[in-house]
Amino acid sequence: MCLLLLALDVAPQRPLLMLGNRDEFHARASAPAGPWSDLPGVVGGRDLEAGGSWLALHESGRMAAVTNIRLLNAQRGAASRGALVRDFVAGETSAADYVSALVRRIGDFAPFNLVVADREQAWCLESPRARAQRLTPGVHLISNGPLDAPWPKMQRLRQRFEAAVAARAGDAALLDLLADENRPVDAELPDTGVGLERERFLAPIFIRGEAYGTRASTLAWRAADGGTGLIERRFGPGGIALA
Repeated sequence: MCLLLLALDVAPQRPLLMLGNRDEFHARASAPAGPWSDLPGVVGGRDLEAGGSWLALHESGRMAAVTNIRLLNAQRGAASRGALVRDFVAGETSAADYVSALVRRIGDFAPFNLVVADREQAWCLESPRARAQRLTPGVHLISNGPLDAPWPKMQRLRQRFEAAVAARAGDAALLDLLADENRPVDAELPDTGVGLERERFLAPIFIRGEAYGTRASTLAWRAADGGTGLIERRFGPGGIALA
């Protein structure tokens, strides 16, 4: 998951809502979002190489998502970042206690941003700075850099989401926001050390590529009545929609 929007007490009748794109190499084996047979109550997509997830929820209302961090010479961790999502949604530890304990073993993982939410609170942990922050009501954006960084695609998704909520847009329209391929001008691009051509390629909300690109667009929520839901759209090489 490389672009995530988290809305707390913003969307009508949905006090917790996540909307995000998972960007990954198309060759990495993954399962479509669905119930997990080995962890009853858990729903989400699954990485078949390491067994974790980029975004998942539990029917109890627990929800989590992870993004990588774009750092040069980042070291691979001994453990999969997707396990952070799996272990939280399948467990019972509070969001606050989970990130507090995780700070002490950040070195086990490659750099990441992790968002976890239970029925009481939502937290974001930025591993490069070992910074855990409770998220306040409102709209938050997380990508491959700091929380709420002023990257063009993050700002664009925020603005379009807020307009969609004001217009009472349905689920399909919210997911359509993640299909945006608008490319900002070079002067607006962040400089994350990967070079201008790569920055251009990674700049849109939806990344269309043959080897690497947006693999899944996901809308997940916890409703005011306690119910949960998750809708996923999947894509193959070249950004072609999959059934």
